[in-house]
Amino acid sequence: MVLETNLKLIRDILKEKYLLTKPDKFNYSIATIWLRYKLKKPAKRILKINPYKFFFDAVDYIQKQKPGKMQKTKNGEWTKSAVIYNLFVRAGCAFNHSQNGKLDLPCNEEGFRETGSFMKAIALLPYIKSLGTNTVHLLPITPIGSDGNKGKLGSPYAIKNPYEIDPSLCEPNIGVGAEIEFKAFVEAAHKLGMRVVAEFVFRTSAKDGDWVKEHPEWFYWIKENIEDREPKSNDESKYGTPVFTQAELEKIFYAVGNERFDQLIPPHAIYREMFTDPPKRENIHHINNRYVGILDNGQRVRIPGAFADWPPNDTQPPWGDVTYLKLYNHPDFNYIGYNTVRMYDANLAKSENINKPLWDKIIGIIPHYQRSFGIDGVMIDMGHALPMEMKQKMIHKAREINRDFAFWDENFSVSKRSVDEGYNAVIGYVWADQHEVRRLKKLLMNFAADGYPISFFATPESHNTPRAASRIGCIEYSKYSWVINNFIPAIPFIHNGFEVGETFPINTGLGFSVEDLHTFPSHKLPLFSEFAFNWCSKNEFVDFIKNISFIRNVFKKLILNISPKTFIFHHNNHPDLVIFERKNNKRLFVVANGNPTESNKVNIDLGTKRKSATDLITGKTIQIEKGKLVYNLKPYQCVVLEL
Repeated sequence: MVLETNLKLIRDILKEKYLLTKPDKFNYSIATIWLRYKLKKPAKRILKINPYKFFFDAVDYIQKQKPGKMQKTKNGEWTKSAVIYNLFVRAGCAFNHSQNGKLDLPCNEEGFRETGSFMKAIALLPYIKSLGTNTVHLLPITPIGSDGNKGKLGSPYAIKNPYEIDPSLCEPNIGVGAEIEFKAFVEAAHKLGMRVVAEFVFRTSAKDGDWVKEHPEWFYWIKENIEDREPKSNDESKYGTPVFTQAELEKIFYAVGNERFDQLIPPHAIYREMFTDPPKRENIHHINNRYVGILDNGQRVRIPGAFADWPPNDTQPPWGDVTYLKLYNHPDFNYIGYNTVRMYDANLAKSENINKPLWDKIIGIIPHYQRSFGIDGVMIDMGHALPMEMKQKMIHKAREINRDFAFWDENFSVSKRSVDEGYNAVIGYVWADQHEVRRLKKLLMNFAADGYPISFFATPESHNTPRAASRIGCIEYSKYSWVINNFIPAIPFIHNGFEVGETFPINTGLGFSVEDLHTFPSHKLPLFSEFAFNWCSKNEFVDFIKNISFIRNVFKKLILNISPKTFIFHHNNHPDLVIFERKNNKRLFVVANGNPTESNKVNIDLGTKRKSATDLITGKTIQIEKGKLVYNLKPYQCVVLEL
């Protein structure tokens, strides 16, 4: 495993640089919320500081901590007690340090990154832990390709080489490079008793990924002169999502729904004939930021972009910055389609058709990060679409190295299938239901009925969805969601920026209207371009988050109990009131008003002889009249009572 030397190496470098630059004046400011200590003037939101001192103080503090305790389990079961902070390093640690009104790229005049870096992420770890979290989930941290990129910086999901770390995530002035900084980040997290889960995409690559030139047979190729189809067009002479008739779609849905993978309808011949054999390595050239190959017959070929693989009539715009990897080799299936990259045709998905060198390379990614960096788990993007055999090999290899390694699935369905595939948790659908009381109640009722087969993330937002604070009610909705999510047997999940009331989405992948897409064009989104959260926002509610996390920790054993017997959903006729109880030898009542604009009166029999109870959130005493709670709740207000 990784030797604990990298944090000390960086500490020593920072100390030397700080001592050398102590008399100097730096034009380097940070948000005071990043500090692990309170300022004498708490109203001050920005502080000018020597950056080496800021980094050194943080690393020195972390190094002096006694090694944090992490729950020991088997097969990643620690996931059930995780409290997650989801960090997109490039945006989540970005700040206009020079205070010139923009993020300087790639660095500012003094050579420091204004976009995020692992060095800044290390400095933020004490703050992140103070929120009550014990796990950091990182969006992809690998190098980004250039072909088809959106925005100035490109998407972290357009992975150029999954075995390398993005060099733009280091601080050049420290001089150790991104790999050492990331090793130190993982080491620092472990020192604080926090685990690190990294996210990977295993079935796609940047169109100009490093593997294209090395292994052209791992990719699909099409004739270079074929143009890409415009979104919403059905011109089959151009490349895009395969076009099917309504009758064909009905047959496809029937076959897939009944798992008849020997009856899948292929794309039309005009589409299949766009694809060619791969060119030889020596005949591949990098021209204008993309690879172009030349076949033996002189035909010029290129790497095609990807698109949503299911359903086959999905209307998402194509993914022009990535392509699908060719997991199986068969002459009759030399094309990208729902039946070759997702719902694998029975005649394709056979052991003799496995692209074994590619599989071995993919399966080796997780062990590489375990041995080189010491990560504790992975989130697999689009993992539900990987062949089962590949996933089983991934899990086996990873748990040979660390039997407590965790696997998370980027899956919005909460089903036993994910358990059977070896996952410890899924994203789930809280983000989609929480802002609609009727759907939220249905979700909560199931805890009291059958429960759920696998842990899922309790969060009102992710990097693909609208921000919680952008909804009606702003941070009052965020607070409401944080309270509810901390008292259900699920995994509390903070998407970075949530705690400061950030309203600008990272990406517009899920739950956005056509009007939203015009408001947030892709080139302005943080997933593709430089962006910094408003760390100085007056809407931050960090102390509220800490308070709820503290309460949750006190009742952790009860809250984590997944038995339906411990979860009582209180039905009521009011459409906006959400009431549930957690019960064993203790009783916790959670009462919430899901209306964003109107107060509502709750009137419920608590089944107690007590005359009063304390609201654990505010510390206020609430009167109980003849066993009943009669109380007026403000918009999105929550009350938590211990009885």
